[in-house]
Amino acid sequence: MSSTELPGVRSTVEPNSQVGAVRVAEGERLRIVTLPGLELNVRFRPPVREGLPPALFVHGLGGSSQNWSALMERLAGAVDAEAVDLPGFGWSPPPADRDYSVTALARAVIRHLDAAGRGPVHLFGNSLGGAVSTRIAAVRPDLVRTLTLVSPALPELRVQRSAVPTALLALPGMATLCTRLTRGLTAEQRTRGVTALCYGDPTRVTPEGFGWAVEEMERRMALPYFWDALARSSRGIVDAYTLGGQHGLWRQAQRVLAPTLLVYGGRDQLVSYRMARKAAAAFRGSRLLCLPEAGHVAMMEYPEVVAAAFRELLHDTDREAEDGKG
Repeated sequence: MSSTELPGVRSTVEPNSQVGAVRVAEGERLRIVTLPGLELNVRFRPPVREGLPPALFVHGLGGSSQNWSALMERLAGAVDAEAVDLPGFGWSPPPADRDYSVTALARAVIRHLDAAGRGPVHLFGNSLGGAVSTRIAAVRPDLVRTLTLVSPALPELRVQRSAVPTALLALPGMATLCTRLTRGLTAEQRTRGVTALCYGDPTRVTPEGFGWAVEEMERRMALPYFWDALARSSRGIVDAYTLGGQHGLWRQAQRVLAPTLLVYGGRDQLVSYRMARKAAAAFRGSRLLCLPEAGHVAMMEYPEVVAAAFRELLHDTDREAEDGKG
């Protein structure tokens, strides 16, 4: 589970333009996808050449498509990349039915992929987005070429103490209580708290990146559905944790057929580092990248390392496909 908008890090390409009040990195563009009962903001990079395989990036709880800008930039020559703002996050409006369950979010992404005809894609997910992506890969294997999960929010029996406040958002009435308890906090104070929680090394954040994150925090806090989206999404994760049988996330992880890359941070305060081995055992034939100094958002702290690991996965997957044709 990640929490609220996160600033960029020193190794990213610094955003230098805006679309309205939306920050976009150099080379990025935005578009709105409208489907019956669903509207999604999509951040994308026009492919550098024809024929690149499509990729889709799904952010975590409280995050947005912007969380993937650094990694998307580094993979510009490898994939045709786009990142989606899940319903109620980033610049996507909330779902009309206020359903923020993992299943509902997965359904929204599937509808987008089906409508766009982009599948199968190289699917990336962080935290909540990792749970959503796991479900998609399990129920719609035709849509997923490879799966890359960064600190996926998969069920843990012993939740880390630092993750408890995020989980408590799932309780009835907590959204209203949090609104009252945090009323006196400035956007800067909130952003510092989020950075300390989600980064292994908060000093990697540039002053410019932090300033932009504060601006985004101010915008998000002014939205009437801000706390409701966080609370209902947290409840969706907790509910997904309690599902058993074929709908359980660990059972679905075992059903994933796509080649899978798992990325875990040794300083992650929200998804336990000890879950890495369990995940590696659950996703058949997966490869595991452990970054001891990273926190919950390794794709933002160490985008060059994550990009290199994915390129290796892509190379090996393409080679195996060619060998299979032979």
